[in-house]
Amino acid sequence: MSKKKKTTLRVMPENWLDPVDFKSEFLHPEYPFEVDIGSGKGRFLVARSGAFPQTNFLGIERFMGRIHSSGRRCERAGRENVRMFRMEGYYAISQMMPANYVANYYFFFPDPWPKARHHDYRLFNPSFMDALFKTLEVGGGLHVATDHLPYYEEIHELLQKDGRFEETAAFQPNDEERTDFELIFSHKEIGRCSFKKCV
Repeated sequence: MSKKKKTTLRVMPENWLDPVDFKSEFLHPEYPFEVDIGSGKGRFLVARSGAFPQTNFLGIERFMGRIHSSGRRCERAGRENVRMFRMEGYYAISQMMPANYVANYYFFFPDPWPKARHHDYRLFNPSFMDALFKTLEVGGGLHVATDHLPYYEEIHELLQKDGRFEETAAFQPNDEERTDFELIFSHKEIGRCSFKKCV
């Protein structure tokens, strides 16, 4: 009996407190698994998943409207290798992502929380680095882009000083992969960096 065909669906775990086997949601769970944090309206997801059909992609987004927008965009494009998960990024990675599980993380234009009194809300901090290290496969990558250069410098320095990660050539999206935020801020300088889990 052939396996039931799955299309782009939201992941709805029965348990929101423990790690989730996200790969089991895909038609081909054996494919590499990559995660787009803050997937927005899905421009990057639909382009990347089309270019790499033998990779599974999970888009994580906390806003329902963006979940619907990304999902519809991927469904119209026939992307069977995409799933959407509505959750705040820090919790999704630190509490719900299994260990040694993710081939690549993409963090494009994370909220910079520019006011000094709000800096504690920023995604990247030492405890988040522990979660990234735990959940990435050995050799797995993380890719960052932001137009907020002070936040970029903070992220870059945090990663550079962490001996568990090694800097690699910065990920450069092609024109189709550029997010809606990048198109909006295309007139500004964009900081980009990429690192891999090395131990």
